Amino acid sequence: MDLPFDGAISEYFKNGAPKAVRKAIEEGAKRDILIDDFPYDRWMKKDDYEAQMKDLQVELVKFQRWVESSGQRIVVVFEGRDTAGKSGAIKRVRENLNPRGAKTVALPKPTDRERTQWYFQRYIAHLPAAGEIALLDRSWYNRAVVEQVFGFCTPEQRAHFFDQLPGFEKALVDDGIQLIKLWFNVGQAEQLRRMLEREKHPLKQWKLSSIDVNGLEKWDAYTKAIGETFARSDFSFAPWTVIRGDDKYRARIAAVQRLLSNFDYDRKDEAALGAPDAGITGGVALWPGR
Repeated sequence: MDLPFDGAISEYFKNGAPKAVRKAIEEGAKRDILIDDFPYDRWMKKDDYEAQMKDLQVELVKFQRWVESSGQRIVVVFEGRDTAGKSGAIKRVRENLNPRGAKTVALPKPTDRERTQWYFQRYIAHLPAAGEIALLDRSWYNRAVVEQVFGFCTPEQRAHFFDQLPGFEKALVDDGIQLIKLWFNVGQAEQLRRMLEREKHPLKQWKLSSIDVNGLEKWDAYTKAIGETFARSDFSFAPWTVIRGDDKYRARIAAVQRLLSNFDYDRKDEAALGAPDAGITGGVALWPGR
C-alpha cells in the first residue's frame, strides 16, 4: 500500500523523533497513556464511556431544543494540537442534533480575495443566528498558532491580530453570542502514534495534510506559540478551557460537559451531566506546556 507523503511520518518515527518519544510508542500498548504526568495509565473503559456519552447526548438534544426555543446563539471554538481529538469531539456533540440548527464550520485556507479582507471577516458569515449552534473546527486562532509556526503571516500581522482580538471577541459576547473556547492538547508521543495510524489506515489517510507532516518537527515552536496565545487570549469574558486529549474518551466527555454546564437549559439533568474531571479539563493552568 502506498503511504501518503511518501511515508514521511514513518520516516520521522525512525530517524527524526526524539528517542524518548520513539521508546514510548514502541513500548506502549494500544490504549496505554504514553505521557508520564497524565492522571490515568490507560484509556477509560469503552463500556463506561459509551454509557456516559449516551446520557450526555440525551442532554445535548434537550439543550438544542432550549437553544431553538429561547433564541440563543452559541459558538464553540474547537482548537488544539494536531490529532488531539477536536474532530471526534465535534462529531459526538453534533451526531444526534438537528443539522439545520447545529452546523460545523471548517474553513479551508483563505482565497486570494479573502487574504485582502479584514482577518476576522470570513468568520463573521458563519456566526449563528437565533436558535443556532456553530461548532468551529479551528477558527481565527489559526493566525495565533499555525500561521506563526509556519511563517504564513508576518510578525506585524500577528501583533495586529492580538491587538484586535479582545475587541472582536468582546463584541461577540456583548451582542449576546455565547462563546466557548476549547483547547485540546495531546502529548508528543501520542500525537505521533496517531499520525502513524492514520498513515497506514486507508480510511484515515485523508486526515493527514502537509501541515501535519511538516509540523512534527515543530513541536517546540507550537508549544511557544500556544503559550503566547493563552497569555494574550484567556479573557474573563471568553476564557479558554483546556482538555487533555491523550484519552479520547475522557476528552469527548469533558468537551460535552463543558458545553452543557455553561447553560441552565430546560429539564437539565445534573446527574446525567456528571462532574468534570479536574485532571482532564480546566483552565489554562492545566496546559502541560506551562
